[in-house]
Amino acid sequence: MTPVFPIDNATLGYRGTGDPLGWIYRVEPIVASFALVATLPVTLAVGITIALLSRRSPLIRHTRVGWRGAPLGMLKFRTMWNSDMPRARALLIEDVADAVPHSKVKRDPRVRSRFAALCRRYSLDELPQIYHVARGEMSFVGPRPITRGELDTYYGPYTFEVLSLRPGITGLWQILGRSRLNHLRRRRLDVLLARRASPHLYFRILLRSIPKVLGGHDAY
Repeated sequence: MTPVFPIDNATLGYRGTGDPLGWIYRVEPIVASFALVATLPVTLAVGITIALLSRRSPLIRHTRVGWRGAPLGMLKFRTMWNSDMPRARALLIEDVADAVPHSKVKRDPRVRSRFAALCRRYSLDELPQIYHVARGEMSFVGPRPITRGELDTYYGPYTFEVLSLRPGITGLWQILGRSRLNHLRRRRLDVLLARRASPHLYFRILLRSIPKVLGGHDAY
């Protein structure tokens, strides 16, 4: 894949093989492959239910900027739809146009189903991203995948630092506020994570994410 930004090791400040998460990145695809199999019944149940409720493709694919600037077609389960949206053809995945996402709000009118709201609250809509971890495109822990518009609007000179890590399913701002945080606060936490990346911090975030997800805290 062609990088969006001309990023190399010198630009990212790497020194030799001193990547603090290198061994984790080598193990993650194996773990994610087992996780894909283990979560398959739930994934299928969610996908079928979303397809029946929305009468549209259960999965959406949104272009984000991934590790070292490579484009990432990030998959999520559809949890938003409008009644006036045209019915999609019988597709499994619908591509969604790039944009700067708005801050999340409670009771978003596009979340038209209690089941969709439940998926958002308990992060079931993000189950397909385990596939990206299995492919080595994402990590279980890292800065959230962001759009080119977000990079241009909010990240600016911090872009290279944030892209030095694989984008994650969870990260610092997911355990420190999630949907309650604005873009600037998320940027600060993403940059902090990139600067202090280590196996110790990785596993602390991973462990703290479990009660956050199971409890549905700060998610909407």
